Amino acid sequence: MPLQTTQKNLLLIYANNQFLCTDQYQVLFVLDDLFSSINQVDHQIISLGLWNNIPVHLVILDKQYSLLSHTHWQSLRPLMLQIDPITFKLLGYAAQLATWAIDYKFCGRCGSRMQHNSKQHHMYCVACNNIVYPRLNPCMIILITRGDEILLARSPRFANNMYSTLAGFVEAGESVEDCVHREVHEEVGITINNLRYIGSQNWPYPYSLMLGFHADYAAGEITPQPDEIEDAQWFTIKKLPELPPKQAISRYLIDLYIAEKLATAKPTFPH
Repeated sequence: MPLQTTQKNLLLIYANNQFLCTDQYQVLFVLDDLFSSINQVDHQIISLGLWNNIPVHLVILDKQYSLLSHTHWQSLRPLMLQIDPITFKLLGYAAQLATWAIDYKFCGRCGSRMQHNSKQHHMYCVACNNIVYPRLNPCMIILITRGDEILLARSPRFANNMYSTLAGFVEAGESVEDCVHREVHEEVGITINNLRYIGSQNWPYPYSLMLGFHADYAAGEITPQPDEIEDAQWFTIKKLPELPPKQAISRYLIDLYIAEKLATAKPTFPH
């Protein structure tokens, strides 16, 4: 549907897993600045709601275009380090809806093209009445401690020399608690006890809901899972490797434990 100019609007522009942003990492654009350019190319529009009482729309393009001077395309992970937490939450929401709209463009039941319901955010098939809601994959993430030591692991996919807490997706038929015990044993070969829930974070890469836990080491020797864990070690809280950014719940779990052990101020929970 073409963009309308009947009211003041703000836009997020998305294509090929990246957002359009200015050189100062501003990601919200005024409709008037892009109206003509966007209506000349293939696009899809999803209404996101209000931002400071101004309507915000996600514009999904079929490919990346040069729409404005002094702008470039940027993926979500680098943007996370450049923008404030509230804007990142908006971008995460938009990225999940964009990926969902692209991935479910056609009906998985009959193959017909799906239509988007802007009021309830679902895709529906006119041909067979199939309805598909935005996808969300629950995933556990856990900090395991042993006295003043923290178990951290490194995936082959991690950048540089970063280590993080263990994480894994919940499988069909299991509870999140079952998932925690299974993933820990699969990834590093140990067992845990005293499991407690800390908090959750939406993680739009692309559909994850991270459920954060803390547990105590129980038994076993670290045995990294081949192809999944490149290295796993016990680190003392006073000598830690490179860690995830503070915007990630994995870093919060680590910082929270350190604050408790050192009796310092608790970190701010990432949103």
